Amino acid sequence: MSRVSYNWLGQSGLRASNICLGTMNFGKHEGGRPSCNQDDAHAILDHYAEAGGNFIDVADVYQAGDAETIIGNWLIKQKRERFIIATKCGRIWDKTDPNSVGLSRKHILESIDGSLKRLQTDYVDIFFTHVWHDRTPLEETLSALNDLVREGKVRYLGVSNVKGWQLQKIVDICKYNHWQPVICLQQQYSILCRSTEFELTDVCKTEGVGLLPWSPLKGGWLSGKIQAGSTGAVPGSRMEWARGRAHHSHPDFDWFKNNKQVWSILAMLEELAKKHDRSVPQIAVRWLLQKPTVPSVVIGPRTISHLQDIVSAASPDWHLSTDEMKLLDDVSTIPQPYPYDYIELFNKECQ
Repeated sequence: MSRVSYNWLGQSGLRASNICLGTMNFGKHEGGRPSCNQDDAHAILDHYAEAGGNFIDVADVYQAGDAETIIGNWLIKQKRERFIIATKCGRIWDKTDPNSVGLSRKHILESIDGSLKRLQTDYVDIFFTHVWHDRTPLEETLSALNDLVREGKVRYLGVSNVKGWQLQKIVDICKYNHWQPVICLQQQYSILCRSTEFELTDVCKTEGVGLLPWSPLKGGWLSGKIQAGSTGAVPGSRMEWARGRAHHSHPDFDWFKNNKQVWSILAMLEELAKKHDRSVPQIAVRWLLQKPTVPSVVIGPRTISHLQDIVSAASPDWHLSTDEMKLLDDVSTIPQPYPYDYIELFNKECQ
């Protein structure tokens, strides 16, 4: 089995494997989304560790805490210090409790204690806010997170699912108050979802924040199993489960199949996969790994074979050429709305 390599996370001194094991599929999903049981999850964790993987991502909301419990039952049998464990807070937990959602100090403190108990550890390496919360004052959220670092329950901080101005404000408030900085951003990013490149990648570059893409295969659209002319999703896939569900991360088959650019992107990926004797997922992940702000890509395998395929993409013994990266960039480019197009045009004319 191929082995991963390691990169620094943002401007921190923390080195993480360039493939992060996402665990949203661990445990039974109440909505029926394809997932894996504890035995299968532990087998995936074992193979990931054998490949040198040291970065495991979870959230308190995944399967109502079951994903954290599954990881905790595996982690107690390992050398804890060898792994970077990341979890998140902020999403709806108990709908009967109005304070069990958002990023208030109360919810953050209760969330970390619950996560530590389920993970069976004294600390998490990275604690993420799961999504921006309009109602909670940002100073309240960031001061609570800073306190967790001071108390030793958390080592580093991260944020997820934010806008460009929100990330910049988070960075600036932490600097102004001399609080623990944010070292990484977890955001949906793939060759089929490049909206993250509007401002967020620029903030990451200028402020030294590592960008960790989630859904790098767009829920299966970049799995290599979708061919031109397909009339339906692969049976048993996340795409089949997601059909008709309106959600930001659901790979809606009907919308994508009618988008001509999607098929052009898939054709280019297949062409490069044949050229390099690689799989389509490996090309899609390699494209992300060669982006300057990306130290690690979050994947969510349900099988060992899927894990092995993606780990091969992370091997340091191959890469896409500059011309090949440009081909993929060009075929997947998205129109820039105002003022991005205006600013870019002006600056090109000034060169």
